[in-house]
Amino acid sequence: MTTSGVVDDSTATMLHIDMDAFFASVELLDHPELRGQPVIIGHAGGRGVVTSATYEARKLGVHSAMPVSVAMRLAPKAHVLPPHHKLYQHYSAEVMRIFRDVTPLVEPLSIDEAFLDVSGARRLLGSPSTIGAQVRARVFAETGLTCSVGASSTKFVAKMASQRAKPDGMLIVPESEILNFLHPLPIKALWGVGASTEAALARIGIKTVRELAEMPLPALIRAVGEASGQKLHALALGIDPRGIVLERQEKSIGHENTFEFDVSDRRVLHRELLKQANQVAVRLRRAGLEGRTVALKLRFSDFTTITRSRTLAEPSDLGKQIYDEAKAIFDALDLRDDQRVRLIGVRVEQLAESGSVVHQPSLWVDEAESQTDGWRDAERTIDKLSARFGSGAVGPASLMRKKNPGAPE
Repeated sequence: MTTSGVVDDSTATMLHIDMDAFFASVELLDHPELRGQPVIIGHAGGRGVVTSATYEARKLGVHSAMPVSVAMRLAPKAHVLPPHHKLYQHYSAEVMRIFRDVTPLVEPLSIDEAFLDVSGARRLLGSPSTIGAQVRARVFAETGLTCSVGASSTKFVAKMASQRAKPDGMLIVPESEILNFLHPLPIKALWGVGASTEAALARIGIKTVRELAEMPLPALIRAVGEASGQKLHALALGIDPRGIVLERQEKSIGHENTFEFDVSDRRVLHRELLKQANQVAVRLRRAGLEGRTVALKLRFSDFTTITRSRTLAEPSDLGKQIYDEAKAIFDALDLRDDQRVRLIGVRVEQLAESGSVVHQPSLWVDEAESQTDGWRDAERTIDKLSARFGSGAVGPASLMRKKNPGAPE
């Protein structure tokens, strides 16, 4: 293991590159005077949550998804900046372009991290550590942002190495050093070890990766089950055969909203469902996908969260059908009149390419089928008008009046 490159890194051809505090770092490009200070990215006031934070804020206990109000109590001197998601998308595209200049074998994991297989780039660009250093230098020179690089022979170890290298560093773990790198770590460092698995292993005396690797596989399976046992045993031995996945099929598409004020008015909630259903439908059509299952998510004022779903007779990318199902799920819950909703969301799952599922023909073109065709034509027309005049220019009449969800009607 090394951060200097003085090692035989010929086997460390899998790179995991992770941008450092990406959203916060992008914001600091426009606020260089705040570098080195605790900065929180999120909407101050109300129910804003932390999108990101600088490492200075993280040292004080601030983390993403935390309410901004709580973050400010932990870091009262922190500066709060609003997020700019289009800016993050721009810089993400720039970073991914740099990665693809190095190798075509790039697997983006999210907006700010990716795996790179550089085995084919060594003859032209040099050793994996040299390539990693070149990528870090290019990212900083062309964007002003820093990234951390982990390199090894497997995805799992490369990702762990990049986390150990943060911020703004690089860690190389050659294949011969993988077990020395892994075995001293606590078992919670392994993928798939959550609180319950950690507790189950602790009960039988397993606290480190070394102890897990040395445990007989049958005993491990008895403790955590067949699937988890097999996977954890392999990871503890440094075994991870996964390669680069060039195309990642989305498993679901959804939207959700946390209201500024808790909402009990069914009209407001129905209108929000309609808005989200149409947003989901637009994203499905843009991606050339249809979905078979509609899921509804509700979080109440006491933070209790429920999820319910229904499966359609045929896959759909129509907002009207998605809304009808989501509304039916919601109405079937039969909520109390005083039951207040904090968050509501609509998601479509079981996705497939549009047209890949053959719709069953009917002997009769009934009224429902005719209405579906009408809605399909209408929503395609809205797509075209939105592309020309901008999103929100045309839509359902009930959504054209701007409302403040949760405020009195």
